[in-house]
Amino acid sequence: MSEEKMQKDCSSIVDAQLPEIQATAKGNVTEALEKLLALEKQTRVAADLASNSRVLLAALQISLESGDWKLLNENIIMLSKRHGLLKQAVTKMIQEAMTYIDKTPDMATKLELIDTLRTVTDGKIFVEVERARLTRTLAEIKEKEGKTVEAADILQDLQVETFGSMDKREKTDFILEQMRLVLAKKDFTRVQIISKKISPKFFKDVAYDDLKYRYYQLMVQYSVHEGQYLDVCRHYRQIYDTATVKDDTAKQAEILRMIMFFVILAPYDNEQSDLIHRVAEDPNLLAIEQFRDFIKCFIINELMRWPKMEQIYGALWKDNYVFDTKTEDGQKRYKDLHKRVIEHNIRVVAMYYDRITVKRLTQLLDLSPPESEEFLSNLVVKKTIWARIDRPAGVVEFHKKRDANTTLNEWSTNITSLLELIVKTTHLITKEEMVASSGITQVI
Repeated sequence: MSEEKMQKDCSSIVDAQLPEIQATAKGNVTEALEKLLALEKQTRVAADLASNSRVLLAALQISLESGDWKLLNENIIMLSKRHGLLKQAVTKMIQEAMTYIDKTPDMATKLELIDTLRTVTDGKIFVEVERARLTRTLAEIKEKEGKTVEAADILQDLQVETFGSMDKREKTDFILEQMRLVLAKKDFTRVQIISKKISPKFFKDVAYDDLKYRYYQLMVQYSVHEGQYLDVCRHYRQIYDTATVKDDTAKQAEILRMIMFFVILAPYDNEQSDLIHRVAEDPNLLAIEQFRDFIKCFIINELMRWPKMEQIYGALWKDNYVFDTKTEDGQKRYKDLHKRVIEHNIRVVAMYYDRITVKRLTQLLDLSPPESEEFLSNLVVKKTIWARIDRPAGVVEFHKKRDANTTLNEWSTNITSLLELIVKTTHLITKEEMVASSGITQVI
């Protein structure tokens, strides 16, 4: 930051007067501070940054040594409001005062000092970083006192993404702390808004791997609450790529299990189908036999019987928070897993059957007729499959009947394509015959 050009070098004056003032402070603090204020004005008018900084720091030191914390707060407020103040000198004073926070004798004094420093830094761009750090300290104190909502509100007021003087790492760290506190008070709408302040491209630098791990852990919590299973899988895949996970075999296996569970829980569509195949090809997942066999069930076009699946993989499912039946969310995800098994089975049936009786369908799905009809109808509405139910006849049709015009148009198109291929082939044969009869060797 630019300051006014120095008018006069006051270092010799400060060198001469400062020791005398400090000696006076041992007997009379008020008199010493009065002399310091006069010296401070002299250095400030002369625009001598170095000398002015020394005087401001000396004023803080004398106030601290007096043991009068109220006096210290008063001097900080007074010195930060002086006309024509030197910004860099005030910044150094604020930074020095911040080191006194840990020296306060009790919590009330500490909070008063923090409040004073936050007040004098409010609205001043040249000390925006210091104000942000003070605010974070205050939020940490409130959280330790159990006032999570108040701590989140205090930190949320900071718009650190606009701070040009704060480096990227610290800025991202602040935003992650905001996300954590907002999540703690269960304001999920605000979490989504704050998360957009961080670009995923930022985490391409391996130097920010620790921040990447924290960010995606928070995003997992948000997406799990919102029931966005495919997003949860993507977030876990980002966590899986961090050094924290790669260096820990046990943690790697656990993250792989989370990736596998949530990609399976995600409703079927082209994106989910592509992602589950990519997950299934991971060499680390293939190395774990139980994981490999479980995810394979959702890839191959074979029926899965729910009772048998529970028997084989029940222990794998319930040994984590995802399908913990002791919690309401765990019970919901367990039911969603059952739904995905049924939906997979219906897609398999639709692939192998043109027509099937409702009775036989219910046997294959291990469901009652009303349940089978409900699942079938949901998949038809989502356009995952095409099906029609003939209730009087008790038959389900999985292939759309085409009218005569559609069949005729398709036949006409196929014949046209066939004739074009014949003409092209005839032309190539004629060309080869002409080349052969001329005796010219064709260079390929």
